[in-house]
Amino acid sequence: MLLEEADAVRGVAEAIALTPDFAQCVAAILSLRGRVVVTGIGKSAHIAGKMVATLNSTGTPALFMHAADAIHGDLGMIQPEDFVIAISKSGDTPEIKVLVPLLKRKGVPLAALVSNADSYLGVQADYVLHAPVTKEACPHNLAPTTSTTAALALGDALAVCLLESREFTSADFARLHPGGTLGKKLYLKVGDLSRQNQTPQVLENAPLKDIILEISGKRLGATAVLALADGHLLGIITDGDLRRMLTNFTRLEDVRARDIMTPQPMTIDVEDFAAEALVRMQSRNITQLIVTENGQFSGFIHLHDLLREGLV
Repeated sequence: MLLEEADAVRGVAEAIALTPDFAQCVAAILSLRGRVVVTGIGKSAHIAGKMVATLNSTGTPALFMHAADAIHGDLGMIQPEDFVIAISKSGDTPEIKVLVPLLKRKGVPLAALVSNADSYLGVQADYVLHAPVTKEACPHNLAPTTSTTAALALGDALAVCLLESREFTSADFARLHPGGTLGKKLYLKVGDLSRQNQTPQVLENAPLKDIILEISGKRLGATAVLALADGHLLGIITDGDLRRMLTNFTRLEDVRARDIMTPQPMTIDVEDFAAEALVRMQSRNITQLIVTENGQFSGFIHLHDLLREGLV
């Protein structure tokens, strides 16, 4: 079954190369002032909905219109500057035959995403996006399987060509996906998270009691160690450093921060992406990073911050 559907997608690629319609359709959509309205019925309606979602998320404003609902009022959503894509395997369903004349009367460009280019829809359309399918993967050749896969792939190809033509960037994608994990990886900065945390810090001559109180009180499992003279970052003390200290020192009252800190700790800038913080934590098998701003200590980012945002 999967190989049959894969062969069908290859057939779609070959069909696109045979006519200029696909390229002309891309050019027409790029010049639009309006929106792309995608319509279909049955399983084609589900493919249309997915195509609309993909177009919207990649910089092409789009709307879904169910072909059956269109003739009961939804046709009003189509404006003179819009572009319509109708999806139908056969291109000859009753709903499509009723809808097409109404679309032609509105004077909007019409593209047909069809398996049968010689169908009613294919002949009436201004552009034919040909997705040829000779047989469904369904053993009875009934359930839409291969045909919907081919239509889905062709819709994705259209969206990607539009994306590339618009020079749509990952930053543009992030602006349209602020709530999703993909978007967060592209826009969420370290400073957005670290500024919500406390900033545990001690001077290099701080005694053990102050170090323990700072780590336990600020609840990040570590504290930065700053220079007494000018406050620049010297090192980090973690819970692990405190445990190791017990095997190395006998007079705990003499211990100072500089004695047990890890010098030159890994840091990350407030303007770096939060996803990069995860990469650095994983590379060192650690759970927190010191955050700097203009080279100076600014705070901490913890693995829990990244978990909370769904980046892990």
